Amino acid sequence: MSKVPSISLNNGVAMPQLGFGVWQVPDDEATKAVGLALEAGYRSIDTAAIYENEEGTGRAVAASGIPREELFITTKLWNSEQGYDSTLRAFDASLDRLGLDHIDLYLIHWPVPSKGVYVDTYKAFEKIYADGRARAIGVSNFLPEHLTRLIEETSIVPAANQIELHPQLQQAELRAFHAQHGIKTEAWSPLGQGRGLLEVPTVVAIAQKHERTPAQVVLRWHLQIGNVVIPKSVTPSRIRENIDVFGFELDDEDMSALAVLDEGKRLGPNPATFDYGA
Repeated sequence: MSKVPSISLNNGVAMPQLGFGVWQVPDDEATKAVGLALEAGYRSIDTAAIYENEEGTGRAVAASGIPREELFITTKLWNSEQGYDSTLRAFDASLDRLGLDHIDLYLIHWPVPSKGVYVDTYKAFEKIYADGRARAIGVSNFLPEHLTRLIEETSIVPAANQIELHPQLQQAELRAFHAQHGIKTEAWSPLGQGRGLLEVPTVVAIAQKHERTPAQVVLRWHLQIGNVVIPKSVTPSRIRENIDVFGFELDDEDMSALAVLDEGKRLGPNPATFDYGA
Protein backbone atom coordinates (compact mmCIF):
# COMPACT_ATOMS: atom_id res chain seq x y z
CA MET A 1 0.00 0.00 0.00
CA SER A 2 1.40 3.39 -1.00
CA LYS A 3 2.10 5.87 1.76
CA VAL A 4 0.70 9.23 0.68
CA PRO A 5 2.45 12.22 2.29
CA SER A 6 0.37 14.94 3.93
CA ILE A 7 0.65 18.68 3.57
CA SER A 8 -0.29 21.10 6.34
CA LEU A 9 -3.12 23.55 5.65
CA ASN A 10 -2.86 27.10 6.97
CA ASN A 11 -4.76 26.15 10.14
CA GLY A 12 -2.49 23.18 10.88
CA VAL A 13 -4.86 20.48 9.61
CA ALA A 14 -3.06 17.71 7.73
CA MET A 15 -4.37 16.84 4.25
CA PRO A 16 -3.14 13.95 2.09
CA GLN A 17 -1.34 15.38 -0.94
CA LEU A 18 -2.94 12.84 -3.26
CA GLY A 19 -6.62 11.99 -3.10
CA PHE A 20 -9.40 10.42 -5.12
CA GLY A 21 -11.97 12.42 -7.09
CA VAL A 22 -15.46 11.25 -8.05
CA TRP A 23 -16.55 13.87 -10.61
CA GLN A 24 -18.88 12.35 -13.25
CA VAL A 25 -19.16 9.07 -11.30
CA PRO A 26 -22.85 8.07 -10.90
CA ASP A 27 -23.98 7.55 -7.32
CA ASP A 28 -24.34 3.78 -7.57
CA GLU A 29 -20.88 3.47 -9.16
CA ALA A 30 -19.32 5.82 -6.62
CA THR A 31 -19.76 3.30 -3.82
CA LYS A 32 -17.68 0.72 -5.68
CA ALA A 33 -15.09 3.20 -6.98
CA VAL A 34 -14.52 4.86 -3.60
CA GLY A 35 -14.36 1.43 -1.97
CA LEU A 36 -11.65 0.37 -4.42
CA ALA A 37 -9.77 3.62 -3.80
CA LEU A 38 -9.84 3.14 -0.05
CA GLU A 39 -8.60 -0.43 -0.48
CA ALA A 40 -5.76 0.86 -2.68
CA GLY A 41 -4.61 3.24 0.05
CA TYR A 42 -6.32 6.54 -0.71
CA ARG A 43 -7.52 8.33 2.40
CA SER A 44 -8.67 11.62 0.87
CA ILE A 45 -11.95 11.59 -1.09
CA ASP A 46 -13.23 14.60 -3.03
CA THR A 47 -16.91 14.94 -3.94
CA ALA A 48 -19.44 17.77 -4.38
CA ALA A 49 -23.17 18.34 -4.04
CA ILE A 50 -23.56 18.84 -7.80
CA TYR A 51 -21.91 15.46 -8.52
CA GLU A 52 -24.99 13.80 -6.98
CA ASN A 53 -22.84 11.04 -5.50
CA GLU A 54 -22.42 12.12 -1.90
CA GLU A 55 -24.68 9.26 -0.76
CA GLY A 56 -22.69 6.66 -2.68
CA THR A 57 -19.45 8.12 -1.39
CA GLY A 58 -20.78 8.02 2.15
CA ARG A 59 -21.83 4.39 1.79
CA ALA A 60 -18.30 3.43 0.76
CA VAL A 61 -16.79 5.35 3.67
CA ALA A 62 -19.15 3.66 6.12
CA ALA A 63 -18.50 0.20 4.69
CA SER A 64 -14.72 0.61 4.67
CA GLY A 65 -14.30 0.19 8.41
CA ILE A 66 -11.51 2.77 8.30
CA PRO A 67 -11.52 5.00 11.40
CA ARG A 68 -13.02 8.40 10.59
CA GLU A 69 -9.95 10.23 11.86
CA GLU A 70 -7.84 8.51 9.19
CA LEU A 71 -10.03 9.85 6.38
CA PHE A 72 -10.15 13.29 4.76
CA ILE A 73 -13.48 14.05 3.09
CA THR A 74 -14.02 17.11 0.89
CA THR A 75 -17.32 18.30 -0.55
CA LYS A 76 -18.46 21.50 -2.22
CA LEU A 77 -21.34 23.96 -2.17
CA TRP A 78 -23.14 24.34 -5.50
CA ASN A 79 -23.81 27.69 -7.18
CA SER A 80 -27.58 27.69 -6.60
CA GLU A 81 -27.07 27.44 -2.83
CA GLN A 82 -24.82 30.47 -2.41
CA GLY A 83 -25.92 33.00 0.20
CA TYR A 84 -25.62 32.89 4.00
CA ASP A 85 -28.71 30.98 5.10
CA SER A 86 -28.92 28.77 2.02
CA THR A 87 -25.29 27.74 2.53
CA LEU A 88 -26.01 26.56 6.06
CA ARG A 89 -28.95 24.49 4.82
CA ALA A 90 -26.92 23.05 1.95
CA PHE A 91 -24.11 22.05 4.28
CA ASP A 92 -26.56 20.19 6.52
CA ALA A 93 -27.91 18.38 3.46
CA SER A 94 -24.42 17.35 2.33
CA LEU A 95 -23.58 16.05 5.79
CA ASP A 96 -26.79 14.05 5.80
CA ARG A 97 -26.17 12.54 2.38
CA LEU A 98 -22.60 11.62 3.34
CA GLY A 99 -23.71 10.19 6.67
CA LEU A 100 -21.03 12.16 8.52
CA ASP A 101 -20.95 14.52 11.48
CA HIS A 102 -18.24 16.75 10.01
CA ILE A 103 -16.42 17.52 6.77
CA ASP A 104 -12.65 17.83 6.59
CA LEU A 105 -12.65 20.47 3.83
CA TYR A 106 -15.68 22.42 2.59
CA LEU A 107 -15.30 24.42 -0.62
CA ILE A 108 -17.32 27.05 -2.51
CA HIS A 109 -17.49 25.32 -5.89
CA TRP A 110 -17.38 28.46 -8.11
CA PRO A 111 -17.19 32.17 -7.29
CA VAL A 112 -20.16 33.09 -9.59
CA PRO A 113 -19.17 36.79 -9.56
CA SER A 114 -22.36 37.70 -11.46
CA LYS A 115 -24.38 36.61 -8.43
CA GLY A 116 -22.18 38.66 -6.12
CA VAL A 117 -22.72 36.73 -2.90
CA TYR A 118 -19.58 34.65 -2.45
CA VAL A 119 -18.45 36.83 0.48
CA ASP A 120 -21.73 36.21 2.35
CA THR A 121 -21.44 32.55 1.42
CA TYR A 122 -17.95 32.39 2.85
CA LYS A 123 -19.12 34.04 6.07
CA ALA A 124 -21.49 31.08 6.47
CA PHE A 125 -18.47 28.84 5.90
CA GLU A 126 -16.73 30.67 8.77
CA LYS A 127 -19.68 29.85 11.04
CA ILE A 128 -19.55 26.19 9.99
CA TYR A 129 -15.84 26.18 10.78
CA ALA A 130 -16.33 27.95 14.12
CA ASP A 131 -18.94 25.34 15.06
CA GLY A 132 -16.42 22.57 14.40
CA ARG A 133 -18.43 20.99 11.62
CA ALA A 134 -15.73 21.58 8.99
CA ARG A 135 -12.08 21.16 9.92
CA ALA A 136 -11.02 23.53 7.14
CA ILE A 137 -12.77 25.79 4.63
CA GLY A 138 -11.74 26.96 1.21
CA VAL A 139 -12.80 27.64 -2.34
CA SER A 140 -12.64 26.23 -5.84
CA ASN A 141 -12.08 28.00 -9.16
CA PHE A 142 -11.43 31.38 -7.53
CA LEU A 143 -9.27 33.94 -9.33
CA PRO A 144 -6.91 36.36 -7.54
CA GLU A 145 -9.53 39.14 -7.49
CA HIS A 146 -12.06 36.85 -5.81
CA LEU A 147 -9.52 35.64 -3.27
CA THR A 148 -8.45 39.21 -2.52
CA ARG A 149 -12.04 40.18 -1.66
CA LEU A 150 -12.37 37.22 0.69
CA ILE A 151 -9.10 38.01 2.42
CA GLU A 152 -10.08 41.67 2.84
CA GLU A 153 -13.71 41.16 3.87
CA THR A 154 -13.63 37.98 5.97
CA SER A 155 -11.48 36.73 8.83
CA ILE A 156 -10.23 33.31 7.62
CA VAL A 157 -7.86 32.93 4.69
CA PRO A 158 -9.09 30.00 2.54
CA ALA A 159 -7.14 26.84 3.27
CA ALA A 160 -7.18 25.71 -0.36
CA ASN A 161 -8.26 26.73 -3.84
CA GLN A 162 -9.14 23.79 -6.08
CA ILE A 163 -8.52 24.82 -9.70
CA GLU A 164 -8.08 23.35 -13.15
CA LEU A 165 -4.35 22.66 -13.34
CA HIS A 166 -2.24 20.34 -15.49
CA PRO A 167 0.97 20.71 -17.55
CA GLN A 168 -0.93 22.45 -20.35
CA LEU A 169 -2.52 24.94 -17.90
CA GLN A 170 0.06 25.50 -15.17
CA GLN A 171 -1.51 28.58 -13.53
CA ALA A 172 1.81 30.07 -12.40
CA GLU A 173 0.34 33.46 -11.45
CA LEU A 174 -2.44 31.96 -9.36
CA ARG A 175 -0.08 29.46 -7.70
CA ALA A 176 2.22 32.36 -6.77
CA PHE A 177 -0.74 34.23 -5.23
CA HIS A 178 -1.63 31.11 -3.25
CA ALA A 179 1.93 30.76 -1.98
CA GLN A 180 2.02 34.41 -0.94
CA HIS A 181 -1.16 34.05 1.13
CA GLY A 182 -0.74 30.55 2.56
CA ILE A 183 -3.42 28.94 0.35
CA LYS A 184 -2.79 25.40 -0.88
CA THR A 185 -3.17 24.76 -4.60
CA GLU A 186 -5.34 21.73 -5.37
CA ALA A 187 -5.56 20.50 -8.96
CA TRP A 188 -8.71 19.21 -10.61
CA SER A 189 -8.47 17.51 -14.02
CA PRO A 190 -4.79 16.95 -13.12
CA LEU A 191 -4.33 14.67 -16.14
CA GLY A 192 -6.20 16.93 -18.55
CA GLN A 193 -9.28 15.40 -20.17
CA GLY A 194 -9.35 12.61 -22.68
CA ARG A 195 -6.01 11.18 -23.78
CA GLY A 196 -4.51 14.37 -25.23
CA LEU A 197 -1.98 15.29 -22.55
CA LEU A 198 -0.99 11.70 -21.91
CA GLU A 199 -0.09 11.25 -25.57
CA VAL A 200 2.17 14.32 -25.80
CA PRO A 201 5.59 13.04 -26.95
CA THR A 202 7.42 14.80 -24.11
CA VAL A 203 5.25 13.08 -21.49
CA VAL A 204 5.52 9.71 -23.23
CA ALA A 205 9.31 9.98 -23.44
CA ILE A 206 9.67 10.83 -19.74
CA ALA A 207 7.39 7.91 -18.88
CA GLN A 208 9.55 5.54 -20.93
CA LYS A 209 12.68 6.90 -19.27
CA HIS A 210 11.34 6.10 -15.80
CA GLU A 211 9.49 2.93 -16.83
CA ARG A 212 6.25 4.51 -15.66
CA THR A 213 2.98 5.45 -17.32
CA PRO A 214 2.32 8.95 -18.69
CA ALA A 215 -0.35 9.44 -16.03
CA GLN A 216 2.14 8.59 -13.27
CA VAL A 217 4.60 11.10 -14.71
CA VAL A 218 2.01 13.89 -14.72
CA LEU A 219 0.86 13.11 -11.18
CA ARG A 220 4.47 13.06 -10.03
CA TRP A 221 4.98 16.48 -11.63
CA HIS A 222 2.05 17.85 -9.61
CA LEU A 223 3.45 16.48 -6.37
CA GLN A 224 6.91 17.87 -7.01
CA ILE A 225 5.65 21.41 -7.65
CA GLY A 226 3.66 21.20 -4.42
CA ASN A 227 0.11 20.68 -5.64
CA VAL A 228 -2.54 18.65 -3.91
CA VAL A 229 -3.92 16.37 -6.59
CA ILE A 230 -7.17 14.37 -6.94
CA PRO A 231 -7.13 12.05 -9.98
CA LYS A 232 -10.39 10.33 -10.83
CA SER A 233 -10.95 6.88 -12.33
CA VAL A 234 -13.44 4.04 -12.06
CA THR A 235 -11.01 1.50 -13.54
CA PRO A 236 -9.45 -0.63 -10.78
CA SER A 237 -6.02 -0.83 -12.44
CA ARG A 238 -5.89 2.95 -12.96
CA ILE A 239 -7.06 3.62 -9.42
CA ARG A 240 -4.05 1.61 -8.20
CA GLU A 241 -1.71 3.10 -10.81
CA ASN A 242 -2.55 6.69 -9.86
CA ILE A 243 -1.52 6.23 -6.23
CA ASP A 244 1.70 4.38 -7.14
CA VAL A 245 3.72 7.55 -7.73
CA PHE A 246 6.00 7.65 -4.71
CA GLY A 247 8.71 5.25 -5.84
CA PHE A 248 10.38 7.53 -8.37
CA GLU A 249 11.28 11.17 -8.88
CA LEU A 250 11.44 13.44 -11.89
CA ASP A 251 14.82 15.13 -12.38
CA ASP A 252 15.48 18.75 -13.33
CA GLU A 253 15.58 17.88 -17.02
CA ASP A 254 12.16 16.25 -16.80
CA MET A 255 10.67 19.17 -14.90
CA SER A 256 12.07 21.68 -17.41
CA ALA A 257 10.65 19.69 -20.33
CA LEU A 258 7.21 19.60 -18.71
CA ALA A 259 7.34 23.32 -17.85
CA VAL A 260 7.35 24.29 -21.53
CA LEU A 261 4.10 22.40 -22.22
CA ASP A 262 2.06 25.23 -20.70
CA GLU A 263 -0.40 26.58 -23.27
CA GLY A 264 -2.54 28.59 -20.85
CA LYS A 265 -5.62 26.99 -22.38
CA ARG A 266 -8.56 25.90 -20.25
CA LEU A 267 -10.45 22.66 -20.80
CA GLY A 268 -13.14 23.71 -18.33
CA PRO A 269 -15.17 26.91 -17.85
CA ASN A 270 -13.74 30.36 -17.19
CA PRO A 271 -14.32 31.23 -13.50
CA ALA A 272 -14.73 34.91 -14.36
CA THR A 273 -17.96 34.20 -16.25
CA PHE A 274 -19.19 30.74 -15.25
CA ASP A 275 -22.59 30.99 -13.54
CA TYR A 276 -24.31 27.73 -14.48
CA GLY A 277 -27.03 26.78 -12.02
CA ALA A 278 -26.75 30.02 -10.04
